[in-house]
Amino acid sequence: MANLDNIVSAPFFVCGELMESNDVIQRSRDLGVSFATPSIPFDRLVAPRTEVPPLLNVPLSEIIDFLILTGEKIRDPKNEFMAECIDRMCSTHVLPREVVGAQAMHAAAYLDRRRLMAEVEQNFSDPRVLDAWVPKADFTGRKSFVRAFAPRLIHVLPGNSPGVAVKSIAQGAMVKAINLFKMSSSDPFTMVAILRIMAEIDPGHPIVRSMSAAYWRGGDDAVERVLYRPQFFDKIVAWGGGDAINNVAKYIGPGFQLVSFDPKTSISMVGREALADDVILDLVADLTSMDVMTLNQEACVASRFQFVEGTQAQVDRFCAALHKHIARRAEESGDVRPMAMDMKEEIESLMMMDDEYGVWGKTDGKGLVIRSEEPVDFHPINKTANVVRVDSLDHAVKWVNVATQTVGFYPFERMPAYRDRLAAGGAQRVVHLGEAGPATIGNPHDAMYPLHRFVHWMVHEDGVA
Repeated sequence: MANLDNIVSAPFFVCGELMESNDVIQRSRDLGVSFATPSIPFDRLVAPRTEVPPLLNVPLSEIIDFLILTGEKIRDPKNEFMAECIDRMCSTHVLPREVVGAQAMHAAAYLDRRRLMAEVEQNFSDPRVLDAWVPKADFTGRKSFVRAFAPRLIHVLPGNSPGVAVKSIAQGAMVKAINLFKMSSSDPFTMVAILRIMAEIDPGHPIVRSMSAAYWRGGDDAVERVLYRPQFFDKIVAWGGGDAINNVAKYIGPGFQLVSFDPKTSISMVGREALADDVILDLVADLTSMDVMTLNQEACVASRFQFVEGTQAQVDRFCAALHKHIARRAEESGDVRPMAMDMKEEIESLMMMDDEYGVWGKTDGKGLVIRSEEPVDFHPINKTANVVRVDSLDHAVKWVNVATQTVGFYPFERMPAYRDRLAAGGAQRVVHLGEAGPATIGNPHDAMYPLHRFVHWMVHEDGVA
């Protein structure tokens, strides 16, 4: 039997109430360490369909006021809930404490009035539909009312970014949803910490009563076949890898939809202009390293493959400069995780084929660049870049597909010539090289406007005038 004294506890939060017990011993996906949770309180996680959602008639302006106050509390360095959350997360998360803490604080910046209103206004042509039944009339004179009705959502959260917890709470609140957050084994703490902050502000607030957070192992049929039903929820909002998305997809059917932020790979495209001289080359290599090292290469927007236009000698100079900058950023981050054994073995086998591959750095998790003529057949991660030499960026387009999220591009003036072809290939976003992380507020995410997808669109037909 496990020694509970050495196991961190991960409480649940259910409609305003903290649940603390060590009924179930769980294991984190990334580090394989144990943590303890309560048993799943099925009856309390499901709101009857006969009940109107608590947030339905709360004005959007009041919801945003509450979210802004929550953001201020999250950023307060004296906030005990966030401090405790970061302490506990360090036992289960792959990223070092400094990175985890910085990400949590940075994520709270999303709770800003201008940002939140921009999200709403970009998602809804008439934001009034969130607060009321908005009258419509067509050219025949037929009248109706339309409302973006409060949905019932299960959010399957990823473990790679605390920021998703903040964003999911805000988006769930703004569409006035009843929300159940399934936490990740890498981070079964951030969501509960934020909800505890909200409850401390106002334990009876409709936002607090609309939100629950729990952990169970993804794929646990004994839990999911009970909860993943249209009798209880409208949609699953799923983030994560292929296995996580495939698992929830099997429950989808009539009346029960999937909104998927599924696995994505981001790339860089670097034109030969970057290799014109050593000064420009070093600058562009640094911009590329910024995209590679976004959230220490854990985020979907982090560049994995860099297609560089030039001769092998030119590209090799770029690889050396890129490795220098990745290694510097890795050292500054404090992330000293060793490389996964399977990837380490793959790369070490490539290192023995000097005529086909070039390798800068070591397989020690401190930064590595691989140069090849085609993308490697494994997923570069943990500060690993795969530079693919191409004669022309035209040749790089064939590697773009529906799983390509962000394309960092240089030189900037060539972007318009490629954006249609990138979109045709399936890419969702093209940005200046070095700007994979920042995003224009309110823009589509993963090729959709999420809030518009979350709500339950309801029509009241009122006949002809």
